[in-house]
Amino acid sequence: MLLINNAQVTELLTMADCVRVQDEAFRKLPSGGSIHRGRVDMYFPCEREDAYFRWGTMEGANDGYFAIRMKSDIVSWPRDAAGNWTEDKYCISPGTFCGLILLVSTRNGEPLAFINDGVLQHMRVGAGAGLGAKYLARDDAHVVGMLGSGGMARTFLEAFCCVRDIKQCRVYSPTPANREAFAMEMTARLNVDVQAVESAREAVRGADIVSSATDAMAPVYDADWIEPGMHVTNVGFHEVPAAAQTRFDVAIRQGDLALDLVESERVQSGIGHSPAAFIGGTSEQMRRLPPKTSAGGRLLPTFADLVSGAASGRTARDQVTFYRNGGNQGLQFSSVGGWVYAEARRRKLGREIPTEWFLQDVRD
Repeated sequence: MLLINNAQVTELLTMADCVRVQDEAFRKLPSGGSIHRGRVDMYFPCEREDAYFRWGTMEGANDGYFAIRMKSDIVSWPRDAAGNWTEDKYCISPGTFCGLILLVSTRNGEPLAFINDGVLQHMRVGAGAGLGAKYLARDDAHVVGMLGSGGMARTFLEAFCCVRDIKQCRVYSPTPANREAFAMEMTARLNVDVQAVESAREAVRGADIVSSATDAMAPVYDADWIEPGMHVTNVGFHEVPAAAQTRFDVAIRQGDLALDLVESERVQSGIGHSPAAFIGGTSEQMRRLPPKTSAGGRLLPTFADLVSGAASGRTARDQVTFYRNGGNQGLQFSSVGGWVYAEARRRKLGREIPTEWFLQDVRD
């Protein structure tokens, strides 16, 4: 069995491969050649009176690999300068995080690897946005309007550059130092003209691809800013204004986001960034949680519908296309995790640990 850390994932995984293996895995969903279980989170009170412990998992299987991605967070929901909810999280103390992928063989049940999820997590989400742009953005899309300047924004831009000839990116985030650092780093990394701008409006105006990659729990742009011919994508459904749905001529979702739940006080959807949540604590402790929200809008065709021809993509230059970059999360981890593991074996990277540590002769 292997332990594969973030530095090794960075060495093993290219964005082009990350886009490709997800494309291949998503196409197999209708036939049963792949499968996934959407994200489910469990909340329980923690030692902080303004936060909650959150345990999150998602699962998927394809091409001989099963993966479960597990996260342990202390989560809080502070408000930004405009009074909107945001989400902050850590494990043990601010600046440290705990996320692991357990990879297992579906051929014989053998545990194969534990993989740190940080780099792979950012890459798989960015590659999802890249898939949307690959199939829905105009062929001559050259300019990106980026809202957000964190790790996801970096992988989003890298993925767009994999599938389109991107020449310029205008990036906005509320902290000037962050957007300026993003512009400097990504210009050098991708050989693209990346400019830090002073408003979200300036970033979006005239862009061919509009991307939001933030932790916001409220819309980050106005629906009126959407122009003919744009391709629009996102990280979280909160970022997209409800009125924007009437502006999209073609709208596709990546896949199923979560389980259908019979809701109650302790089983709810739309809690913060959690599509499905099981909640512990007293009624008073539960007041720490952010207000319940809804993704809203119509049920969109999936990526599998798009590539099979069951749903239409862009058919005209001036159409506005939207790719809801959520769903199939568990399958992202099995497809990308399986590729990373195979590459680690081929290139003899990762730390070997005894497989027998995870086996027993007591039947459970």
